[in-house]
Amino acid sequence: MNSRSVIAMLLAFIVPGGGHFYLGRRARALAFFAIIVFLFVIGLLIDGRLYTIEKGNILSMLATFGSMGSGTLYFIGRAIGGRGDITSITFEYGSAFTLTAGLMNLLLVLDAYDIAEGRKE
Repeated sequence: MNSRSVIAMLLAFIVPGGGHFYLGRRARALAFFAIIVFLFVIGLLIDGRLYTIEKGNILSMLATFGSMGSGTLYFIGRAIGGRGDITSITFEYGSAFTLTAGLMNLLLVLDAYDIAEGRKE
């Protein structure tokens, strides 16, 4: 793994699309950024929650890891609330949106790695 790959992966984790932008894939980076931010923000707006680890619940650990995959967005979301409203009719949808945004960003980290290593165009 070369330093270019590490930088691309870190940027991709911190800012959705950041790794692709660094690698010169500007249009792709903008599209990825827009998609992930849109999913994340909509998820919070419709009362979704950002997962946190709960003692004795292994699935909460996996969901937390997935949600944290959105990088900086996760920590900003946690700072402004991100607890959701379980009584809201859209709570589950919102939670699924924020989780999906995190998981998609983790895939983008891997995609940036593959591009930096020359395995993919």
